[in-house]
Amino acid sequence: MPPLPRLRHARDCQSLAYLAALPALAAWQWGHGFQWPLYALMLFLTLGIGVIHHNHTHRRLWRGRWANRLTDFAITLLQGHPTFVFWPTHVANHHRYRHGENDVARTYRFRGGDTNHLSGYLLHPLQAVGVLYPTILVWLGALRRRSPGAFRYCLAQYGLWLGAWALLLAIDWRRALLFVIVPQLHGLHWLLATNYLQHAHADGRAGARGDTPVSALNYARNFEGWVNPLLFNIGLHTAHHENPHVHWSELTRLHREHYRARVVPALNEGGLVPYMLRVFVLGAVVPRFRSRALMPSMSVDPSHH
Repeated sequence: MPPLPRLRHARDCQSLAYLAALPALAAWQWGHGFQWPLYALMLFLTLGIGVIHHNHTHRRLWRGRWANRLTDFAITLLQGHPTFVFWPTHVANHHRYRHGENDVARTYRFRGGDTNHLSGYLLHPLQAVGVLYPTILVWLGALRRRSPGAFRYCLAQYGLWLGAWALLLAIDWRRALLFVIVPQLHGLHWLLATNYLQHAHADGRAGARGDTPVSALNYARNFEGWVNPLLFNIGLHTAHHENPHVHWSELTRLHREHYRARVVPALNEGGLVPYMLRVFVLGAVVPRFRSRALMPSMSVDPSHH
């Protein structure tokens, strides 16, 4: 009998709890009917699945190869999209260029320039998909030539995801949309929009440099509130960029001891929700609540939006 898989880090019991809770809540409501409290919890858990997807890419959850592959497929089913896409879009692109001019989904690339407002936040996922999917397809083409086995593994993830959608829609398209597809799209929106929250009005020129002065860390925004214990320290973005292979539970110490004091104060925020309310809602009508671009030549007058 093969040995049972072992987690690399005990704190990932929280990840397993989220991975189990989301399908359990969806299945219960599929059979017993819609309930707002459970549905709201599901929507929250879709954010967690996106962060687990991200963390599993950087540092695999398990010590065993097959356990990690099964987790890839489980996250594919729960995320509503293949897990492999983090390699070409996030690791090889975003972490390599850190919001610099070669980062294909840099927030200041799109119409309006370097913005940080509600419409920019809402549009960013759609804009990002438009530039990231060509990157994915080019990467897949190269993978097919270089490693046919890995290419088939990526195609299997597509087959599992699309096959699951087709099966559930055939069983009951209304329940499939309500309890599976809409929550997954909600999670995917947040997964892509997080890039805007963490980088809009940060200094993309900093991430493009290879030196290490204070200004070289001003490419990301950090959030220090409840988002971190609830969502695996996803708010501590500078520490993650600078240490992409450490376990997420170590980011709190790294942020506090090594990075918090080395970025401009405007990039260290408190809670995520208060930040969004201040910048996206109050900032729409009161100029003093708006954030300010750290790349002055690229800033856009907020009153035009």
